Amino acid sequence: MMNKLLTLALILLAFGCRAPESRRPVSVKTGSFIDASVERNKKLNAQERVSIEKIIESQNNNYLISESGFWYYYNKKIESDTLKTPLFGDVINFDYNVKALNGSLIYSKEDIKTQTYAMDKAELFTGLREGLKLMKTGETVTFIFPSLKAYGYYGDENKIGSNTPLICQVTVNSITQNQTN
Repeated sequence: MMNKLLTLALILLAFGCRAPESRRPVSVKTGSFIDASVERNKKLNAQERVSIEKIIESQNNNYLISESGFWYYYNKKIESDTLKTPLFGDVINFDYNVKALNGSLIYSKEDIKTQTYAMDKAELFTGLREGLKLMKTGETVTFIFPSLKAYGYYGDENKIGSNTPLICQVTVNSITQNQTN
């Protein structure tokens, strides 16, 4: 009897000490969703670019294109070398409005009110954050942001819908330099 128990214990020990096997997924997903999303976004970006370029051609302003992928022109440019563009942590006081590509006003300067923004330390949509880095105190710039640089897929969940390109006119009132810069 003792022999049988010992044999049974050895058998259980031999089969019970196997390394755990990893489970295989029930279904295998490919990158098809991501690939489709990338294609959809490329088409959307191309359509927006065509619309924006038509607007630019219809105006007599000298638009520049940023490295970040938005367009802008200076309504009022300050040529002074003594004024600097903001750096990380600088506090910017500015006013702006938001329009759709067709020119209809979405948010007025009065709706938004004067903003105070610590450069790269607070929430602001990507295009505006990057656009402010190009400006000096006293300048007014009109930006055209593709939806990718504006509020993107989600919009602002209020007046700005999904995938909406925007036109913003921004005036920098003051830039207070961060003491560590």
